[in-house]
Amino acid sequence: MEWEDECRTPRLVQNQIPAIFICPPPPPRKKPVAGKRRPPPKEGYFHPPDLDSLFSVPARKEACV
Repeated sequence: MEWEDECRTPRLVQNQIPAIFICPPPPPRKKPVAGKRRPPPKEGYFHPPDLDSLFSVPARKEACV
């Protein structure tokens, strides 16, 4: 009986679990800004002559065994 009398839950306000706070709502999303679309350049885009050689894949001559 002595053990039960000595141990008990703290009841002071400073020892209590604080109340649950309500979180504020998330900020509103920004509306997308419709910016000016630039027309393509009058001279066209620059195409270096060796650009295709960088991305070309040579055909296989033999099947892998």
